[in-house]
Amino acid sequence: MATKTENGILLESEELSSFCDQIALMLESGMTLRDGIGMLADDEEKNGGRIRPYSTLRDTVEETGSLYIAMREREKEWPHYMTEMVGIGEETGRLEEIMKNLSVYYRREGRIRDAASSAVTYPLILGGMMVIIIAVLLWRVLPVFRRVLDSLGVDRDGPAVRLMNLGAAAGWVVLGLTALAVIAVAVILLLLKSGAREKVLSFLRKALPTVRRITGKLSASRIAGMLGLMLGGGFPIGNALDMSAGALSDDDAAEKVKEIRDRVRSGETFADSMAESGLYSDFHNRMLKIGSASGHEPQVLSRIAEIYEEQAEDDMAKAVSLIEPVLVALLSIVIGAVLLSMILPMAGVMSSL
Repeated sequence: MATKTENGILLESEELSSFCDQIALMLESGMTLRDGIGMLADDEEKNGGRIRPYSTLRDTVEETGSLYIAMREREKEWPHYMTEMVGIGEETGRLEEIMKNLSVYYRREGRIRDAASSAVTYPLILGGMMVIIIAVLLWRVLPVFRRVLDSLGVDRDGPAVRLMNLGAAAGWVVLGLTALAVIAVAVILLLLKSGAREKVLSFLRKALPTVRRITGKLSASRIAGMLGLMLGGGFPIGNALDMSAGALSDDDAAEKVKEIRDRVRSGETFADSMAESGLYSDFHNRMLKIGSASGHEPQVLSRIAEIYEEQAEDDMAKAVSLIEPVLVALLSIVIGAVLLSMILPMAGVMSSL
């Protein structure tokens, strides 16, 4: 995941993780936010090169003492989720712990992003190879075979030529479909790096079951993680649910959180409301009920967040491992079919001579 600033700068997940780590270490050592942000800003100004947006936070933090307010003022430069979690940390007095958790979260999200990038890049490369190879076969190799058959006096309406024409037609169809798929994937990648990112993700969630399953688990992990942190900090459950819904970019997940909040306000228990939402499996809902009964809701929610994040990573790895052999097999079958449609007629003619 990367967040684009007004200056066109990209903050990668690894950079966000490093920033959270540095803030957590500064707070742990007893340094104030003013001193910590000031140090980061001074460092970036001295080093020059690629400018990061830390210096834009400094004035607001020095004036208000709040990292949350500073990030809200520069909301285009920081992920919405991170900004809201910083606000939760300042409200609950657990900013150091939340920054450590955010560091882990963005490190994991970086790994997921790399896996997703690999899953998209490999099909693009193979798709490009298919387009080039099939185009060469149809534009360069096929005419040579046609000229050879003509020189041998083969009837153009005969079975040998019909088979070759059938293979050529199939090749053109595959060439067109593959080219369209490559262009579509390239356009999606460009849109994901633009302001239309959330709309594109929403479309992909609706169109592709695998994307819907993975993003659903990531949203479930986020919800459990946020609620665990807020409940552990003594936040009222209603306020915690309100803030969680506002921090989510997935509209479907945000609606489910609002439904949970409405059930809780109507008198239903938190554990029962979570079970009714369908966000988590029966096993994890039972874990939450036990945690509620024993007074360990925050710990159970944090553990559920870890489980769902690991499941999302596993699903991503499975998707990548499935895509690669399927594309290699498809490439081999298509090219083999086109070649056979050329070679078999030639072999038949040669054997009859």
